[in-house]
Amino acid sequence: MDYKDWAKVDLSTLPDVRTELPGPKSREYHGRASRYMKGYSSQVKLFPVVFESGKGCVLTDVDGNRYIDFSSGIYVTGLGHCHPKISEAVARYANQLMNCHDFTTPIKMELLEKLVSITKGDLNGVQFYDSGTTAVEAALRCARAATGKMEFISFWRDFHGKTMGSVSLAIVDKTQGIRAPGFFLAPRPNCYRCPFKMQQETCNCYCADFLESMITNETSGQLAGIVLEPIQGWGGSVIPPDGFMQRLRKLCDKLGCLLIADEVLTCMGRTGKMFAMEHWDTIPDITTLGKGFGNGFPVTAMCVSDKYKESIEKISASSSYGGNPMACAAALASIEVIEEEQLCERSAHLGDLALKRMSEMMKRHKILGDARGKGCLLALELVKDRATKEPFEEAGRMVYQKAFARGLAWVPAGHILRLSPPIIMEDDMLLKGFDIIEEAIVETEKHFGIS
Repeated sequence: MDYKDWAKVDLSTLPDVRTELPGPKSREYHGRASRYMKGYSSQVKLFPVVFESGKGCVLTDVDGNRYIDFSSGIYVTGLGHCHPKISEAVARYANQLMNCHDFTTPIKMELLEKLVSITKGDLNGVQFYDSGTTAVEAALRCARAATGKMEFISFWRDFHGKTMGSVSLAIVDKTQGIRAPGFFLAPRPNCYRCPFKMQQETCNCYCADFLESMITNETSGQLAGIVLEPIQGWGGSVIPPDGFMQRLRKLCDKLGCLLIADEVLTCMGRTGKMFAMEHWDTIPDITTLGKGFGNGFPVTAMCVSDKYKESIEKISASSSYGGNPMACAAALASIEVIEEEQLCERSAHLGDLALKRMSEMMKRHKILGDARGKGCLLALELVKDRATKEPFEEAGRMVYQKAFARGLAWVPAGHILRLSPPIIMEDDMLLKGFDIIEEAIVETEKHFGIS
């Protein structure tokens, strides 16, 4: 089945806003839920709509309003909401066998063989989990078991999860407290906001040079691994310069530590490749997969190279829910959909189309400081002044809310607007989404007196 068949929609009917947004039922349901539910994301806090259903690239709330989805459930439903093949696969095992701990099942065997066949290099040691942070924690323990060392280097504004080891790899919230011992944060290359204030033409990837010096002077020589997102998600779709990944690979080989690519957010076609590390022809020692891996069903994985895969046996690697038949069915069906519908190529095409439109928008709007991305992992960065690059967080919140009120469901990050449309989206729907964003930008500029 082609994605255009089951997800087809008359674009002239979208968005379909029938009430004030959020609508009365949304306000009622969210008010009742928020008496008990605490810790909502910024998405919900800024726009507390209550969704009821989704199909393809369209979300419907409890008031009957329909939205174009530029969020994919925060990078999760890249193949669209309720893809028939994936929904049917999950339903089949929900009626056949939900869980049998980590015993082998036929569907798990099929997924293992398929997953190993699509990964680059020799990432042939696999374990399944039910959340991204659990897979990352397993990767850290595996790296320690493989090397006999304890320390890790990670990078500014990367995000790896919300449990102790994962949180210690990043600082995304100053209230999170002190990181665990043995974790060190390094400047990450961001050519728009260079941490060393260097010009891109003369930088020559100085972050990689600094990293080696930092390891020498700050760690105790017990470095087990270097961990990073190939492309930042929470940090705003920041893409490293060419050559950086290759430098990291060589540095890890030199130091005898492992390169760990956290692809929870970037895998399964999101960036125009099955795995984002393919953009730099670099193979990590360990990679973690999630989000789009099961297209919304909670299934994640850790994949380890042949050289180190026996280290998985040294850690308590299994989990209660990881690799259950429903999860394996969802992941296998998702991989098959991507291959059958050539969705990596589709994602790359949509990314080219989006970047062209974003470049045109930058010529018309002074508050747009940068536009970037690969595939359907995109971002617009709002600034008060292009020369100073001062973040414009008030404008970011306003653009987000005004676009949402026009029927575009998407992702905020302060002054950075994150865009992650499903990779099945048709061209005209993508461009209509950008029309809505630009209308919200125009209204925001008027509010702040920017012309």
